Amino acid sequence: MSLSDAEAVAHAVDVLRRGGLVAIPTETVYGLGADAHDEQAVRRIFAVKGRPPDHPLIVHIASVSELATWAMDVPDTAHTLAARFWPGPLTLVLWRETHVHDVVTGGLDTIALRVPNHPLTLEVLRALGSGVAAPSANRFGRVSPTDAAHVREDLGDEVDFVLDGGPCSVGVESTILDLTSATPVLLRLGAITAEAIEGALGAPIERVAAGPSRAPGMLRAHYAPSARVTVCAATDLHRVSSEAADRGMRVGVLAIGARSDDSRVRTYDLGSDEHDAARSLYASLRAVDADRVQELYVVLPEGLGVEAAIADRLRRAAAAFSPLP
Repeated sequence: MSLSDAEAVAHAVDVLRRGGLVAIPTETVYGLGADAHDEQAVRRIFAVKGRPPDHPLIVHIASVSELATWAMDVPDTAHTLAARFWPGPLTLVLWRETHVHDVVTGGLDTIALRVPNHPLTLEVLRALGSGVAAPSANRFGRVSPTDAAHVREDLGDEVDFVLDGGPCSVGVESTILDLTSATPVLLRLGAITAEAIEGALGAPIERVAAGPSRAPGMLRAHYAPSARVTVCAATDLHRVSSEAADRGMRVGVLAIGARSDDSRVRTYDLGSDEHDAARSLYASLRAVDADRVQELYVVLPEGLGVEAAIADRLRRAAAAFSPLP
């Protein structure tokens, strides 16, 4: 029996209050959520995902007014950015309040916070009266879910309820910005660009490509399908994919405007522009797995903004390949 939106929200809140896990829709990807005040429920997120315990989670909150509940010494820059970009795909890393459980922050003294831009999840957060700790609702390191069906495919009965909010409108994870030092530091690329952040602040920010788990998504290898992913130039795409097909491999190519003259090569066209590409990226990588492609050749977008975020995810996928047996 299908539920109305109001019934689904009420059920999601009830499950969270009872210590359950709810897959929540956001504009970026679906999250595997637990009440961030419930330590045991949050620990279950790590068990279900197979997530390393030192990898911090993002806490989703209903409004900027809740910043002081979770973070201390909140700088003016946080309020400036929240006024400009929240609700939206920007996560802010701040000094945590003392009551925040270590399991939420990966044992760090910082906490990652954002207000998601999805009406159903915002209703859940308001009704729950608490933050929801939620990484992406998939097995750790694998392709993120951008549709409720992806969550069910990945996690099955291990998630207590899937709040179906339709396809994600952005399609790649949020930008993460660390505000715990004098100069803000960009930790993860997303739809909110470094240039937009600098414009809002009227000052430059630093950029970090990868490193320890200061925030989600900073590992060198991440976001990977089962196929071996290889980054190549557009001019080499036909040659390398055909050579792999000559070796008897199941081959695919993925790019904005992807095409192949070789009938043996499967094509995964990310769409006509960067926004289509972001929305279709993870669904396309899941299609690669469904087609049991063994060798996937990708062309990275070269632009700024969300194109840079797509390129970042594909580079990390290439670093994490695990070929089919």
